[in-house]
Amino acid sequence: MTQQGVRWTADQVLALAPDAASRKAGSKLGAAGPWSEAGSSDEGTVWGLCRGSGSKPYQTVIDIADSTGPAYKCSCPSRKFPCKHALGLLLLWAGEDGTVPRGQAPDWAEQWMEGRRRRAEEKRTTSGASGASTGDPEAARRRAERRAERITAGAAELEQRLTDLLRGGLAAAEQAGYGLWEETAARMVDAQAPGLAARVRELGAIPSSGPGWPVRLLEECALLHLLDQGWLRRERLPEGLGATVRSRIGLSGSADGPPVRDRWLVLAQYDTGDSRLTTRRIWLYGAESGRSVLLLSYGAAGRAPELALPVGLVLDAEVSAYPGEGQLRAALGEQFAPPAPVVLRPPGVSVARATALYGEALRHDPWLDAHPVTLGRVIPTPDGESWQLADADGDSALPLTTAASSRSGLWRLVSLSGGAPVTVFGECGHRGFTPLAAWPEGPGEAVTLC
Repeated sequence: MTQQGVRWTADQVLALAPDAASRKAGSKLGAAGPWSEAGSSDEGTVWGLCRGSGSKPYQTVIDIADSTGPAYKCSCPSRKFPCKHALGLLLLWAGEDGTVPRGQAPDWAEQWMEGRRRRAEEKRTTSGASGASTGDPEAARRRAERRAERITAGAAELEQRLTDLLRGGLAAAEQAGYGLWEETAARMVDAQAPGLAARVRELGAIPSSGPGWPVRLLEECALLHLLDQGWLRRERLPEGLGATVRSRIGLSGSADGPPVRDRWLVLAQYDTGDSRLTTRRIWLYGAESGRSVLLLSYGAAGRAPELALPVGLVLDAEVSAYPGEGQLRAALGEQFAPPAPVVLRPPGVSVARATALYGEALRHDPWLDAHPVTLGRVIPTPDGESWQLADADGDSALPLTTAASSRSGLWRLVSLSGGAPVTVFGECGHRGFTPLAAWPEGPGEAVTLC
């Protein structure tokens, strides 16, 4: 990204937008009209002044070469990251029409970059000092034991509540309303088991959710019971499965797996959230290793997480896996070169193979909702009121999830296909397939669907 010949596409820039409103507003600022004194440097800095409603233009500067994704600074009052001005400046820079020439950064941009470099150096120094200190392992062991005792008490209480629910009949869950589930979830939070609390809240949304809700509720109760029992009998589990149970319960481990260096293609990035937290999921595919890994980052409710990687670019970087058998989550480590565009896509598999891969993943993690997979040569086709991806070379098809069928990305997928086979990356699970990115049959860039 530090070389001026390497540019992003407009889709890659707009994929960084925190919401649809920012995407629309940023697109309007992607022309030269409101900008002045725009420039860029070989070190990966882009800056410019954007005319606004006030007497002074907004000062916008972006560090494109940051190891965790672009970093932004704008003098506008917006609390969104990136704001519409940063998006507009990136679109202007990506246009390759000479509007953002190379040059010397102004003092206000250079001061911000110098502060970033200084803080990064201080962070590295602090991290090294922290690693050298041994702490108090005995105190840490006692804290872990106390938390395990609380979780065990909470799991035992949850087992009793599930027993009472099944004894009284599932119809009672519909009559009790959401308050019953929220109170139970609060008890799991008190027990320091956030994973159990989250699954209990999901149960509360099932009663009266449409035809077949008792079956869905019973299935989810069974999975919750299995997780409970996994924790209560964790000493008998194999090491890998035990780590998966701890992760699902909510005991966060560290990414202590051996670093794997690869050329990682950014396949998809999307956010989910509730009233408490915004979670960003970024899928990467290793060109040499053939591995798919998931990066997670978090932000307070209403604020986008800091980590942002443009879809379609490749990172020469290391990732380290989190513990747990079959777990795909990883942490992004050292980057050896800025993100760069490349003609690369993961190899596709058939629909039958995709479902088999999900089944194999469930052996290691029975609580897995979906598994990443790339479908090769599939055609989006209507299926009654919903859609499916039909295998162009066979007679199998995968239904799209209800959420995917209602997204605007579905129509981008249909338009890309035009009735011809396409390659589609997404998440395959028991609710169906959620497409996240797609490529045409011939040469062409990735189209973001999320």
